Amino acid sequence: MLQQKIWVGCCGFPVSRKKYYQHFKIVELQNTFYNLPSSEWARKFKEELPEEFIVSIKAWQVITHPSSSPTWKKMKDKPSGEIKNYGWLKPTKENIDAWNKIVDLAKIIGAKFIVLQTPGSMPYNEESVRWVYQFFKEIISLTPREIVIGWEPRGQWLTANAIHDLEKILNEYNVVHIVDLFKHEPVTRNLLYTRLHGIGKGEVNYRYKYTDDDLNRLANIIMKLGLSRNYVLFNNVYMFNDALRFKEMLSQHGFTVF
Repeated sequence: MLQQKIWVGCCGFPVSRKKYYQHFKIVELQNTFYNLPSSEWARKFKEELPEEFIVSIKAWQVITHPSSSPTWKKMKDKPSGEIKNYGWLKPTKENIDAWNKIVDLAKIIGAKFIVLQTPGSMPYNEESVRWVYQFFKEIISLTPREIVIGWEPRGQWLTANAIHDLEKILNEYNVVHIVDLFKHEPVTRNLLYTRLHGIGKGEVNYRYKYTDDDLNRLANIIMKLGLSRNYVLFNNVYMFNDALRFKEMLSQHGFTVF
């Protein structure tokens, strides 16, 4: 019987890092999305990490979000080059340069994952399919093999019309399809990486608190998918307690949990 290993953690640090390390073995950094941290920060962060702790990095927003995105307003230092060339995984010099900076940070930290989360505004059409193909073709050659690239698309890229192209792109370049398991099923099967944004009508409902029934349902979904490596990252207001409860539940059900 296949042994399913499940790592549970949070998107960002909802408590002090010292306290967080006592309870979890994985985190997805969020500060790397809003502003590009310095190499010095990355080195200091690396030094404090416990042994066998897994770090995932959410890629800098300039690669995934155009300058019209509200999240750009939170950026302290705007990127160089043509602003219109950023975002939506376009294979532009600006996006590729930004990717290289994220990879450099990942190398310093020893990160296992880099997460690309594109907004619902990203169009799905023949042109965007071409540029996404080209983007992944270019970044694969620039990224160490030990770093796993994951993509969480939203909007049109999750419609029935887009799924075939999405699956083809991800499988060709060995990119993990990141989903919220309560809303979508991943089209890739190399490993599971799920980001949980709360249950509700929209893509996100950060103020949602997961019930015991929700967490049981989540465990059943993971069990049915049957993948050996599973990474579950909570991304809601109550993520610290929800993640702890999920870890405890999994342990009681006999899963190998980290």
